[in-house]
Amino acid sequence: MGRSILSHFLTISHSSYPRFTPSLCCGSPMNYMKKTDLFRSSWRPSGLRGTGFRCLCSASVTEPLVPETPSSSVKKRIVSGVQPTGSIHLGNYLGAIKNWISLQNAYDTLFFIVDLHAITLPYETQQLSKATKDTAAIYLACGVDASKASVFVQSHVRAHVELMWLLSSATPIGWLNKMIQFKEKSRKAGDENVAVALLTYPVLMASDILLYQSDFVPVGEDQQQHLELTRELAKRVNYLYGGRKWKKLGGRGGAIFKVPEALIPPAGARVMSLTDGLSKMSKSAPSDQSRINLLDSKDEIANKIKRCKTDAFTGLEFDNPERPECNNLLSIYQLMSGKTKEEVAQECQNMNWGTFKVLLTDSLIDHLHPIQVRYNEIMSESAYLDRVLAEGATKAADIADATLNNVYQAMGFSRR
Repeated sequence: MGRSILSHFLTISHSSYPRFTPSLCCGSPMNYMKKTDLFRSSWRPSGLRGTGFRCLCSASVTEPLVPETPSSSVKKRIVSGVQPTGSIHLGNYLGAIKNWISLQNAYDTLFFIVDLHAITLPYETQQLSKATKDTAAIYLACGVDASKASVFVQSHVRAHVELMWLLSSATPIGWLNKMIQFKEKSRKAGDENVAVALLTYPVLMASDILLYQSDFVPVGEDQQQHLELTRELAKRVNYLYGGRKWKKLGGRGGAIFKVPEALIPPAGARVMSLTDGLSKMSKSAPSDQSRINLLDSKDEIANKIKRCKTDAFTGLEFDNPERPECNNLLSIYQLMSGKTKEEVAQECQNMNWGTFKVLLTDSLIDHLHPIQVRYNEIMSESAYLDRVLAEGATKAADIADATLNNVYQAMGFSRR
């Protein structure tokens, strides 16, 4: 139930977020043409050149702060979602969902369950619907407030798929062939077994974002390339169909899509595997021992921490490159306890692993227990959960349909 598709951002201090210095996200069509050399056969998104990635978003981190409510009455918009596959684990929670709680107070937020993305690889049809509702219930149990944020299921807003098809007509196949995640996953699955959806799902992701005229998108390292494709695709469509061309067709003219900025966390805040301190905690890891799932029982949590990988050094410390597991476990304890890094470093510097593991286990159980209780309450109130998702989908569809109608008009379709 939980591979984060748009939002792996994570901060050590949950009440702090990066201050943004937004770059010029879109200019005139001529400026775009000059910047990208659109008519050169070798042109491709700047973030996709070569094998590396260079993010062009200028979200600069200056000082930690609580997100500021915009001075105008119109709030900036943030979208994010999690796949209903596997189990939502500590990495999903700390890297995405927990941070949504503060964001929903300062921004216009849409949090959805991206079930359409969940079918790009083989899946259990009998489990998809249940996993979708389970994921929604966890959103709410973790503190997402349906009166502040729109919570809905991706497939319940059909504009996602419609816009994806329209965007596909403007997406060069070369862009998609360069997606690192596609290369990795297709290699694992075997090229003969790879579905077209695995290649084209970055276009669906772009649709998820652009449909809601999003200002910011929380991203982690494994999603930055996809967001850069989204930004380049938005600028490409604005150039091809926006501006005066759209106005001549009876539209308002100007940009069709808002070009979103990345919401990037301070460096060094990631939840790593319990079996390998150099690998990110992931639901796709074959061993359940590698992760703490949000719904794990007390005994399961205790057993996983007892067996997690450690080292033979004396004492405990942060930021020693030779001790990745130590840094990861201390960071998890810091996040679960709510203490500062300095407080944890001082408290644990002379501890042995046996003493620390008891401390870490207790902090995990204490933090996750209220979430588990609330989750069970929500799952027992199916009518409430269905109502939240229906209301969220209605609000989302109002925004999505307005964008979709503009795209149809700008691309020359007859009016509906």
